[in-house]
Amino acid sequence: MRRSAQIGLALLLLLLFSPALARVRAGQQYDSTSGPLPVFELHSGFWTNLHHTLYHEARLRTAAAAPEKNDKTTEPTLKVAPEAKTALTTTEQKAWDDAVAYYEANYARKDLLFTTELIQLKNQLGDFEDCDELSGRMKKFCDAGLPPKLTQVLEAAATVYRAHYWQDHDRANRRWIMRVAPLVREQGVGLSERLADIYQARWPRAKIRVDVTAYANWAGAYTTLDPLRVTISSLDSRNQGAEALEVLFHEASHEIAEPVQEAIIRECRQRDKAIPRDLWHALVFYTTGEVIRPVITSSGASSGDQDGNGYTPYAVREGLYQRGWNDYYKLLQRFWQPYLNGQATFDDAVARMVSQL
Repeated sequence: MRRSAQIGLALLLLLLFSPALARVRAGQQYDSTSGPLPVFELHSGFWTNLHHTLYHEARLRTAAAAPEKNDKTTEPTLKVAPEAKTALTTTEQKAWDDAVAYYEANYARKDLLFTTELIQLKNQLGDFEDCDELSGRMKKFCDAGLPPKLTQVLEAAATVYRAHYWQDHDRANRRWIMRVAPLVREQGVGLSERLADIYQARWPRAKIRVDVTAYANWAGAYTTLDPLRVTISSLDSRNQGAEALEVLFHEASHEIAEPVQEAIIRECRQRDKAIPRDLWHALVFYTTGEVIRPVITSSGASSGDQDGNGYTPYAVREGLYQRGWNDYYKLLQRFWQPYLNGQATFDDAVARMVSQL
């Protein structure tokens, strides 16, 4: 009887609080004015944006203090007219400086992509993006469970961010979403099926959450797993126009491309060869670019034509192959492209690439 009563109470509590939790989890989702999108769920969340803005400013301060130790400082900045420069009160400036200092001391030297602490923090803040607080003082379901000091820092900075920065950032995020939404609606399902088929994997059943933020990491976008979530900067020049579609699908491919990474590792071990560190990543860039190219070209949305084929893939446009991946690029063109064209098998393509390493 006691066990049954406990189960009954748990179910009652779940029924009582699940609507509130659902509201928290639903988030500020801005797919488009024409209804939800396929494949992706696009968000412009307050706390996630505040978090990345503080991290961005802390990184800039760290770089300014030791410029010789930082080679990845070309992150985007919000462009405003000199006369529109934000003027903070003394109290606001102190709260903001204290928050940036906290991030500088605790997070600036850690990587958003590889540091578990930062991944968990990002995910937690995304889950509570509909809340005006993180402590749960006003609403119990808005207790994010963060360390007290961090909660205090974020809530103090939130007042300043909401008053002076958030409107511009949210506007930029929504503008980015509205520009990419038509392409996702038109091409999203077909592209996801094509990429999953190439990688011999399943595309995730649930829509992939994408947090659109003013600032992301030094690369302009990154993906974390378990759960799969993409963060992409709306201000970064590399993520604009038709190119945004490629960035979205490249980031989402990080999880479904695991079979090709495993195949490369397996083939290297069979041939007693060193496992190449970045071949799989170069392959993902190449594959996404080649799959996206005809789609963008046929849609007329292409904004670049460096190679005469209507759309210039991200890795070519940004010179990634010239910065250490040129040998991989040649392998991909020679052995992986025939597989994409249906002229070779997955296993043969991987085996031939590895044999030439």
